[in-house]
Amino acid sequence: MLHLVTGAAGFIGYHLTKRLLDRGDEVVGIDSLNDYYDPELKHERLADLGIPREESESWGHEARSGRYPGLVFRRMRLEDRAAMEALFAAHAFDRVINLAAQAGVRYSLENPRAYVESNIVGFLEVLEACRAAGTPHLVYASSSSVYGLNATRPFSVHGHADHPVSLYAATKRADELMAHSYSHLYGMPTTGLRFFTVYGPLGRPDMAYYKFAEAIMAGRSIDVYNGGDMLRDFTYVDDIIEGVVRVIDRPPVPDPSWDPAAPDPASSSAPCRVYNIGNNRPERLGRFIEVLEASLGAKAEKRFLPMQPGDVYATEADVDDLLRDFGWKPTTTIEEGLERFSAWFKGRRKAQAAAASAGLAPSA
Repeated sequence: MLHLVTGAAGFIGYHLTKRLLDRGDEVVGIDSLNDYYDPELKHERLADLGIPREESESWGHEARSGRYPGLVFRRMRLEDRAAMEALFAAHAFDRVINLAAQAGVRYSLENPRAYVESNIVGFLEVLEACRAAGTPHLVYASSSSVYGLNATRPFSVHGHADHPVSLYAATKRADELMAHSYSHLYGMPTTGLRFFTVYGPLGRPDMAYYKFAEAIMAGRSIDVYNGGDMLRDFTYVDDIIEGVVRVIDRPPVPDPSWDPAAPDPASSSAPCRVYNIGNNRPERLGRFIEVLEASLGAKAEKRFLPMQPGDVYATEADVDDLLRDFGWKPTTTIEEGLERFSAWFKGRRKAQAAAASAGLAPSA
């Protein structure tokens, strides 16, 4: 099958693209390669996929992978309507997986317009392109952040997600509502996936675990919010990818038992579904740091700070629907996941040091 993966140079997008190619599918990957975090890591991911840097940086140019015959990459923005229309005119996609977004809870306090442009306007262009093309299944990334002030744990897709505490969360919830309206109006199958605190190799440098690792290895202090007394459902990236792949292959159908007099937020009379993908085992932040220290082989100097605006105390995924419909749920422990991340992280630091000493640019 031919898949469009938006955000293909991003953390989850890179891993998903690699998984789809390894199983024999074809992928058109797009990404704006913005500088929200160091674009160098995005180029490293693309290099591992066989996309030459000199070709990936040209806007609108379709670069072909030298490693995977089934992969082409195009630098573009979702909110560029003309570029989206041209992309869908050039390719007949069997599946569209929208992972491109302006990420980050705290950054949304500083630059709110970026979230509306990418997460709202950009997602609208995705919906419109899929509608016009009759795309058989649109899968898109949502977030555990949508649960906001809902303190009922574990977070269930059957519960409420109407009180977001950051603009980032609000835009992700808006995406879910927009997708439902398109499913209802046009019969377009859409599936939203609420990811819970994803971590792993080639991850995002703006995420806490990555910042911790950098600071620990450099001998700097780390900022620990709320004294480390926060619970997060840390989910290893391979588990996220397994869940996405299983969902991709099964477009939703209308739920014949859905009752408008007692509406269930998790299903619909339209071909629309939402699922949590989380480890279903929340860990205290303090313990997560201890496991990271052990896997890195170094201790952290901690600077304790109060809870930050936009943060919530705890996240915990109810994955019963995922298990019921797909016979699977995440299984990777933080001990396993952080060991793999740390091995990659230390290897990357070593490669960067060697490249710097030789006067070379870093490589993947």
